[in-house]
Amino acid sequence: MRKYFRKEMGLFKNLAAIAVLISIPFIFGSCGSSKGSSIITDDPEKAYFIGKSHYDKQDYLESIDDFNMIKLRFSGSNIIDKAAYYLGMSYYKREEYVLAVYEFENLLKSYPASSLTEDSKYMLAMCYYNLSPKYNLDQTYTRYAISEFQSFIELYPKSKYSAEAERKLSELKNKLAFKIYKSAELYFNLENYKSAIIYYDNLLEEFFESDYADDALYGKIQALIIKKKYEDAKKEIERFEKKFFSSQYLSKVKSLKAQIPL
Repeated sequence: MRKYFRKEMGLFKNLAAIAVLISIPFIFGSCGSSKGSSIITDDPEKAYFIGKSHYDKQDYLESIDDFNMIKLRFSGSNIIDKAAYYLGMSYYKREEYVLAVYEFENLLKSYPASSLTEDSKYMLAMCYYNLSPKYNLDQTYTRYAISEFQSFIELYPKSKYSAEAERKLSELKNKLAFKIYKSAELYFNLENYKSAIIYYDNLLEEFFESDYADDALYGKIQALIIKKKYEDAKKEIERFEKKFFSSQYLSKVKSLKAQIPL
């Protein structure tokens, strides 16, 4: 799974880099209603103050121009990590998440000792979270977000963002679990019980802690009984009774258990 994430993340980063290269002409020209950075000072601190002022006023087009200019002119200064962070945040506020991903990734790679690495790591995960689509669409971004939130929680278990990261992680896992469950349900309704069992098993293997695990195990038990695989059904019923003793399906599972031939 981690190998898959690394491979796919690498591909996405390449695409993000291409997107940034495409956007470079706008740094020097107009970008929407922006007319380019108004920064003329040679003092990096003053330049950063100008950019941050635009950001605080929610003039994100202006702050994008400013922070891009700062990155070009003051790359060796002590404010460059802050400029990179708020450039990413400016893109994020404008919902330009792909460009924001690039900036946060660049900060984490180029300035690992920055005091903003924790915030950048969390915001990177949030970018992917916001790129995650509805459950019935391709879930590549969802898996990126899961990977980043897991990584964040491992690195910063006591962070001020940890509780929210845990909630987001649970939400995303539930989304993937629901997608698998709907596929299993479709095959079940089509009476293709073999395929339904495969999907139920996939859900139970990858997302056993999700909200849909008991739904999946109940569906699998039904499919096994229909296919007259009674011994397998008994084992899964025993697992259900141990793991999901407070499930809404428990009484139905007990009813199915009573129907299995001795």
